[in-house]
Amino acid sequence: MKMSTNNPISKLRIASRKSDLARIQAYQVGAALRSAWPGLEVDFQFRESLGDINQHDPLWQMPEKGVFTQDFVEDLRNEACDMVVHSWKDLPLGTQPGLEIVATLPRADARDLLLFKRNFEDQVRAKRSLRVLSSSPRRAYNLSPFFKRALPLQIDAVEFITVRGNVPTRVRKLMDDAQADALIVAKAALDRLLQATAPEFSVMKLELRERLKDLRIVVLPLKENPTAAAQGALAVEIKSSRSEIRELLSRIHCQRTFDDVQEERRILGSYGGGCHQKIGVSVRTRPYGKVLSLRGLSDSGEVLQQYKLRQEKPASLRPAESYWPSDKSESQWFSRASLSVKIPEDRALWIAKSDALPEGRYSNPLVWTSGSETWFKLARRGVWVNGSNESLGEELNPELETLFGDLPWLKLSHASAPTDRMPTLATYQLVPKEPAPNMNGHTDYFWMSSSAFERALELNPEIRRARHACGPGNSARRIRELLGTGGQLQIFLSYEDWKITVAKKP
Repeated sequence: MKMSTNNPISKLRIASRKSDLARIQAYQVGAALRSAWPGLEVDFQFRESLGDINQHDPLWQMPEKGVFTQDFVEDLRNEACDMVVHSWKDLPLGTQPGLEIVATLPRADARDLLLFKRNFEDQVRAKRSLRVLSSSPRRAYNLSPFFKRALPLQIDAVEFITVRGNVPTRVRKLMDDAQADALIVAKAALDRLLQATAPEFSVMKLELRERLKDLRIVVLPLKENPTAAAQGALAVEIKSSRSEIRELLSRIHCQRTFDDVQEERRILGSYGGGCHQKIGVSVRTRPYGKVLSLRGLSDSGEVLQQYKLRQEKPASLRPAESYWPSDKSESQWFSRASLSVKIPEDRALWIAKSDALPEGRYSNPLVWTSGSETWFKLARRGVWVNGSNESLGEELNPELETLFGDLPWLKLSHASAPTDRMPTLATYQLVPKEPAPNMNGHTDYFWMSSSAFERALELNPEIRRARHACGPGNSARRIRELLGTGGQLQIFLSYEDWKITVAKKP
């Protein structure tokens, strides 16, 4: 069976479920292996699982663990196949004796999507309630309060309705149900379906694209809605003794995805695990550390709400008198003066602050915000927001091309805003406040913007030698430039995160 000293085997058998999405995922692994091992032949074996056959019961009510994965266990043990490709979130937290997850591809977008029927907008406003198709206790618990803040519909109540089936089936059920307003699906699943290139998926893709034209698409932020552990990641499972298969997979393995997913599963496991849990957990590795989002309600009744950054070099504690500002209100460096501008309606809009979008009604194909608070403020003004970069900076790719197309971006900000990846339209200008804030006698500073730091540095050049902090993104990049060599700057997710981290308790 040996092919050469460089390629451990010549032919490989990959198994998976037979749904469109499962086949696409298996094909992705097969394509990666063929690219890594030229000349490798790949056969695919597809079958239905218990979860595919039972389309009536909510997953969290099914007594069996691994309803989408258990059927493949004996195939691996008997070597009827060489590996199985799973959606990693479908795997139970426990391990199967003699089997092992040894590889994964780079993770797809882990976020959830809200698909909202455009022609139901007036109906939802009138009844002040939202009916959402989803069988997930996690989504129901975490998203009910979020929808009331993030959608421009003045919602008092959110009802979740059980739905089963693959993604195309659930979208079809949404469009056919006169009582349902919206549906939640995993973005990775919809992206993969729409990105499939094999001819066998062409009819499915066409149907999905046509139905999406009648739906508003909202990308739900991991900060407010951490997803099922391992969502968006693929797990490649093999028989533990198959060292030649392990070697084959080593060339396509993404260790960063593997580590993030294992941490999510470990955290979920500490609360018991299972589809019935009302717990979402997300771990993202960023250049400045790992971002953890944990929200939900445990079986014991513990309310979970964490959003934090774990840094490689944790900040040391400081006495309260050393840091500035002690309150956000102390750091008011500018007022804002509006500029008269016309917003092009064919652009995808990136909104840096809510004030950057002038009052009015907009029909732009996409509205994106830098953070959640800007999103919520715009929603109160009646603006449909499609998503947010969660205050993690513009360099974080929003991954929207598959759903929205390759739209030209336009950032709305102030006249002196730093620019990076997109053109900027100034809709207001900063007017320095007098007198400037008094920041004497401190050693640790947090900056809400690079503009504030730039003005503070001009007025107080001695602060260059102090310790500084800010959020990720353009502000951090610009502040580093202004500090120069030897400057001390540390990244935090927010002012509140910084204050909690550095403040020494009395």
